[in-house]
Amino acid sequence: MNGAWDRPAQRATRLLAGLVLFGLALAVLVEADLGLDPWTVFNQGVSEHTGLTIGQVTVICSLLLLLVWIPLGQRPGLGTVANALIVGLVLDLGLEVIPEASGVAAQLAYAVAAILATAVATGLYVGAGWGPGPRDGLMTGMAARGVPIARARASVELTVLVVGWLLGGTVGVATVLFALSIGPLVRVALAHLSIRPLESPAPRRALSARRVG
Repeated sequence: MNGAWDRPAQRATRLLAGLVLFGLALAVLVEADLGLDPWTVFNQGVSEHTGLTIGQVTVICSLLLLLVWIPLGQRPGLGTVANALIVGLVLDLGLEVIPEASGVAAQLAYAVAAILATAVATGLYVGAGWGPGPRDGLMTGMAARGVPIARARASVELTVLVVGWLLGGTVGVATVLFALSIGPLVRVALAHLSIRPLESPAPRRALSARRVG
C-alpha cells in the first residue's frame, strides 16, 4: 500500500485529532469575543438570522461548498467529508462547555490560544493526507482555473467577512491577528505535522550493492 493510504491508523488518528482541535479552537475564538476568522464571522452572521447554531451553519455551509467543487473539478477526500461533518458539531459542543473570557487579558489569551490551536489543527488534518477542508478546496479549485491562489483566498475571505459582518458577525482585533498570522503558522505546522511518504526500499538496496562492490 502506498500514497495517502499507507499507515491508515496513524492518518485517521491525526485527522480526527485535527478536526476536533479545529472545532474547539473556533469555539475558544468565539468565546474570546474579540473577532472571528472570516468564515466563522459569516457563519455567526447567518446564525443570527436563521435560529441555527453556529456549528449547524458551519456544517451546512461546508456541505454547500462541496457542491461548488463540482464545476471547479475538485474531488473531495475522506478528510474533506469528515471536516464538513465534524468541525461544526465540535464547535457547538465547545460553546456549551468553554466559558466566556472574562476581562481583556483573558480575551487576548483566548484569541492567541485559538489561533495557535487552529494552525496546529490544520497541520494535523491536512497533514494526514486525506484531503483538504471544503474551504481550502474552493481556493485550490479557483487556482486551477487560472486565479492566483493568493487572490482567490483574499477575494473569497474578504467577501464572506464583509457579508458576515453585515449580518451581525463579530469582527475585531482577533480577526486582524488571525489574518496576519494564520498563514505563516500553518506553514510551520504542516512542516512538522505532515505524514511523510515512506522511503522506497530500492535506493537502500542499490546503496548496499555499491558498498559490497
